[in-house]
Amino acid sequence: MSRADELLAAAAAAPGFMPPDEGRALHEAALAVGVPGPLLEIGSWMGKSALYLAAAAVQTGRTVVTVDHHRGSEEHQPGWEYHQPELVDPGTGLLDTLPSFRRTVHPAEGVVVAVVARSEVLAPLWTTPLALLFLDGSHTEESARRDQDAWVGKLAVGGTLAIHDVFPDPADGGQAPFGVHQRAMATGEFTELPGTGSLRLLRRDR
Repeated sequence: MSRADELLAAAAAAPGFMPPDEGRALHEAALAVGVPGPLLEIGSWMGKSALYLAAAAVQTGRTVVTVDHHRGSEEHQPGWEYHQPELVDPGTGLLDTLPSFRRTVHPAEGVVVAVVARSEVLAPLWTTPLALLFLDGSHTEESARRDQDAWVGKLAVGGTLAIHDVFPDPADGGQAPFGVHQRAMATGEFTELPGTGSLRLLRRDR
């Protein structure tokens, strides 16, 4: 089994919220992008999507950069739907997904570079054009827009913008990622590529 196949198998087995068909589609999108540069994701949770990206990175000689503060999104906090008490650090009383993330991405060490930070803090320091940008951070309207404003301009022309959890129908899910998708398309700078499930893929044309 190749290392890419091993990483894909690890991704499929890893904890997380990305369905297998969407994970494979993200992997294939990362394989297909034709411009140089790293693959960067905003929002990593426990590292499932990072492994799908890493499987593509080992095949194309790229690096994956993950950006997450590892304190969880709003829906992961106590009293919310997706809260997992076992992820709370007893020393701080705060959610901490970094240890779980490190265990998950251990097979991809040397390919995945993890940055523990809020995306808007890192963005002003980042200058390398991105081949692929995967937006999958916090899903409130404010935070989703903030991630978009901070990072989309760093995507190279010809690069791919991937957006997760895009649900046009409010009955299916939150609307913040859908708003990101709509705003990106409204700029006239992107062409929509075939997506899978809630994963939308856009190519930057200018």
